[in-house]
Amino acid sequence: MTKHGKKYLETAKKVDQDRLYAPVEAIQLAKDISYTTFDGTVELHLRTGLDPRKSDQQIRGVVRLPYGLGKTMRVLVFAAGEAAQMAQAAGADYIISDDEGINKIMEGWTDFDISIAVPDMMRQVGRLGRVLGRRGLMPTPKTGTVVQPEDLARVIDEAKAGRVEYRLDRTGNIHCPIGKVSFPVEHLQANMASLMDAIRRAKPAGLKGIYIRRVTLAPSMGPGVHVDLPQAMAMESAA
Repeated sequence: MTKHGKKYLETAKKVDQDRLYAPVEAIQLAKDISYTTFDGTVELHLRTGLDPRKSDQQIRGVVRLPYGLGKTMRVLVFAAGEAAQMAQAAGADYIISDDEGINKIMEGWTDFDISIAVPDMMRQVGRLGRVLGRRGLMPTPKTGTVVQPEDLARVIDEAKAGRVEYRLDRTGNIHCPIGKVSFPVEHLQANMASLMDAIRRAKPAGLKGIYIRRVTLAPSMGPGVHVDLPQAMAMESAA
């Protein structure tokens, strides 16, 4: 059984674990119960009815949150020659174009938040699967992070503006940040709506049974707040 500290137990008293909160109420409560001394993150946790062992039930995608994540996203681009110049002009923080950079990552360097690659570099990038894959940093066409050079500026801009990836984990759950505790409720609500809308649309066509079983919001440190499922699933992006 997990042991919680005094601050956690104090804030947990503010949450009725038998209640399903409306999304706006849940967001406000998640903000109120955050007890970190830094500006914590509000996270969305989904318990699904998907079987992660089945390839046709693996869902993964990206969403551009209307109000971003409240952090500076460090973007690395795998590109060489003219494509590298385009990436630099578009504002990439790091550019890797040769074996020296590839080896640096193989040795453990991962001080970036998202990586993007042009197709010509994927043969070299493939060597990094073990390092980047388990950190969710591997470029892949499924998340729109393997792009043609002419699309680099757009994708880099989206990454810096608040592009978040969602994916089913090994336990059938999805975990995503939706912004900072300091964000106004309406900004967190809009971000959550964009994410819920995308996940709802990603429902596998062949799924039989329940898609989403539970929706929970929680600050970086603090108890979870259970959200009313029908209301959460009905949230729509304004975009």
